[in-house]
Amino acid sequence: MTDDLSDRTILLTGGTSGFGRVAAVNLAQRGATVAVVGRDESKGATLTEQSEDLAGTIEFHQADLASQSTIRSLAATVKREYDRIDVLAHNAGLSAGSRRESPDGIEITLAVNHLAPYLLTYELLDHLRDAPDPRVVVTASDIHRRATLDLDDLQLTDEYDSLDAYARSKLANIAFTVELDDRLSGDSAVTVNCVHPGFVPSTDLFREASLRTRLLVRIAGLVPGVATSKQAAAVRLQTLLVEPTYGSMSGQYIGSDGPTDPAPEATNQTVRRRLWRMSAELVGITSDWPTSSTN
Repeated sequence: MTDDLSDRTILLTGGTSGFGRVAAVNLAQRGATVAVVGRDESKGATLTEQSEDLAGTIEFHQADLASQSTIRSLAATVKREYDRIDVLAHNAGLSAGSRRESPDGIEITLAVNHLAPYLLTYELLDHLRDAPDPRVVVTASDIHRRATLDLDDLQLTDEYDSLDAYARSKLANIAFTVELDDRLSGDSAVTVNCVHPGFVPSTDLFREASLRTRLLVRIAGLVPGVATSKQAAAVRLQTLLVEPTYGSMSGQYIGSDGPTDPAPEATNQTVRRRLWRMSAELVGITSDWPTSSTN
């Protein structure tokens, strides 16, 4: 285990609540500078105040990741305020109870869970390349196994189901991870992996989900051996962010026992390349990235 993280700067989205918050505090306790991104300014202020006596620091950046202009502003702030980012951790997540759209007119679950990591990685990839052990880590979920990506109706305009929308977004997370790793191969020292943190019912993830979904989550959380604690999930996430093992491993889906195979659709080259191109179009960038210099 790498105990001293005083030389690491970690950008962590979704770090003001749930296991993301636990991970942020744990990393700062080990000396890291943790730039936490969240929507709730009061939660962010409380977090930074509680971290004042830690070996490292927690700095809060308020941002609504549903908005592409906000993501671009966040990236500009990060590049201005930090000489480099060692780890870009995409941990923010949303499960919406009904279909609604982002400020950019995109189905909200897709916008926050998939397009935000896609766009933020595009904006910050060169900044990561300045680090000695640069990593991109995406929080996925085993729930992706129940999903199928309908690329002809990526935004679920025909028939919306909140759990299906969430599962599809997690499948997209893994496809993005595998495709980014493939595109980085031979070009960069940046590693990219995704992690299943476990089923963590004690988070705010499903706060906006339908009553049916919230009931299912509640029932599943009562089944012995099914739920994962916030502390255990935080440890799993932290391992990918800073431990040496994952500094030389890339393009992997990490489960409870280490690397495992995701659903075949997540690694299907045709699916992931089409999703990549569609994602680029939805955020208004070229799909021909990364290059040796992204921006």
